[in-house]
Amino acid sequence: MPELKGRAGIAAYLREHVGEVVDKDALFEASGYQTSFARRIRELRGEFGYQIETHHDAVDLKPGQYRLAELPAEDNPPRFARGISQKMRALVLERNGSTCQMCARGVGDTFEDGQRVVLHVDHILNVDEGGTDEMSNLRTLCNRCNQGAKNIVTAPESQRWLLGKVRTANRDSQLAVYRWLHDKFKDEPL
Repeated sequence: MPELKGRAGIAAYLREHVGEVVDKDALFEASGYQTSFARRIRELRGEFGYQIETHHDAVDLKPGQYRLAELPAEDNPPRFARGISQKMRALVLERNGSTCQMCARGVGDTFEDGQRVVLHVDHILNVDEGGTDEMSNLRTLCNRCNQGAKNIVTAPESQRWLLGKVRTANRDSQLAVYRWLHDKFKDEPL
């Protein structure tokens, strides 16, 4: 039997190690040392339904670590990634102020453990449950909130909720919000 390489080699290796943390070196070797092995991993995720987790998806994984959460269905035909266009992604990030809509962390922030915040454009109502790629069904989430919110439908927070949070925050937090709003809207008429 010929040795598997590329996407088939990576898929075979992951199938042998379901639920285990594997590193990029092992997947690089499984690909037959193809420099495009990371692209093959993305193809397995996007087109073949492999639930391959990275440090963006699971907080217990470090950069360069992967885990196949479960075996994909045998009758799972390849699907071509629908993906959110770069233009739509940029519009959602701009609308949401490049901040997570659950925890308010933004670009350049870090978590308490020092891990860098990565922003994702997320579906409010999952596509598998009838959601669409329209702007009204998209929101910005950080990698931690995105992991915690998988397949959970949460409506965007209301202005009343936001004002309540600011009102009940301590003085230093209220001043930080005021300064941020003042800087953001200093040239806008009221």
